[in-house]
Amino acid sequence: MGSTTSPALPSLAAWLRLADEPDVGPVLAGKLMQAFGPPEQLYATPQQVLAQHLPFELARRIAEPPTQAMLAYIERALAWQADHNHHVLTLADAHYPDMLREMSDPPVLLYVVGDVHALSRRTIAIVGARHATPGGNILAHDFAQALATRDWCIASGLALGIDAAAHRGTLAAAGKTVAVVGTGADIVYPARNRDLAHQIAASGAIVSELPLGTKALPHHFPRRNRLVAGLSRGVLVVEAAVHSGSLITARLAADMGREVFAIPGSIHSPLSRGCHALIRQGAKLVETAQDVLDELSSVWPDEIAEKHHQMALIDDDANEDSAAKPPHTAAKPGLARATTERSIDQDEKSDHRQNNTPTRRPDSKPDEDPLLDQLGFDPLNIDEVQLRSGLPADTLQVRLLTLELSGRIARLPGARVQRLR
Repeated sequence: MGSTTSPALPSLAAWLRLADEPDVGPVLAGKLMQAFGPPEQLYATPQQVLAQHLPFELARRIAEPPTQAMLAYIERALAWQADHNHHVLTLADAHYPDMLREMSDPPVLLYVVGDVHALSRRTIAIVGARHATPGGNILAHDFAQALATRDWCIASGLALGIDAAAHRGTLAAAGKTVAVVGTGADIVYPARNRDLAHQIAASGAIVSELPLGTKALPHHFPRRNRLVAGLSRGVLVVEAAVHSGSLITARLAADMGREVFAIPGSIHSPLSRGCHALIRQGAKLVETAQDVLDELSSVWPDEIAEKHHQMALIDDDANEDSAAKPPHTAAKPGLARATTERSIDQDEKSDHRQNNTPTRRPDSKPDEDPLLDQLGFDPLNIDEVQLRSGLPADTLQVRLLTLELSGRIARLPGARVQRLR
């Protein structure tokens, strides 16, 4: 057996090679570094020494010089991170988030677009269905906005539906949000969220452990989900089917000792069943953002908790006077209940654009129409609405249109409607 060793690689180049080494995942990479030192030292170790601890084929490959394809990728990655807004964080980097270090399989390195400091903020993940209901999008947006006003960073996965609504809610509060993606950090998926991705990168961060140029493939998203859970103190599931990636994220969070929260919904909705399953398994049932904060209060420093407590008292005093305030009065920075009245944007009427976050309508009025009580809160077929109300079809359509334009109901696929609040 020869004494072949790889030529010395610069530190970051060696980290890039290890992260992309075939058949070497985060766990094995960690064991290699424990045994042989940081990557530049690992790749300088003679093959005969490596072979004493590793399978022959792996020892041979590590001892060999990097392939031309690997050298080309390393050159590309080094050029990419030369941009002031692009970063490659290794496990040895001071900016690598401590929450991920606690994992049993922390990524060897992270590709980050945006503010690396956002990865180390106190973080709550908000996740849920891609094909969310209008009400689910509203909840995700309002919970994220309320939590962001309390200095919590919101993590999610940049997917359509609940993820996008959570990112937008955080941006609406001028807060920090982190998008963990299942592609290379240089790719936006889905493409429909390109503008949103640019907004996130401008004030928060987009992060991936996958090599640059990696396309969206199904097996990449569980890896993405584990990072969402790993970065977060807790995970809030807004809407989810029984078999969904959101439940994978929740399970991974529970395995890591993070808190898991779920918002209940209609027993008739398939997108509520995942949340109900989590609640049966011990997830915390929450109705407002304050419920989440109360559970997580133990992770706050005392002085921050006291500041937020005082802000909550101020908000409570303000809420007592809210009925006398005009509808355009700006809310105080602080926790707004996640049931804050919102209305549906006209674009929300088409199912394929439900990722757009509805905007507030200052002209929304109280529930003066008795038809709302007859609707209840579950999705209803138009025929069932007519049966309950006893209204002629033309009269019913006018009433429903009025309620829709005022943001009180939303149209759903299959000739159904649903009350939003």
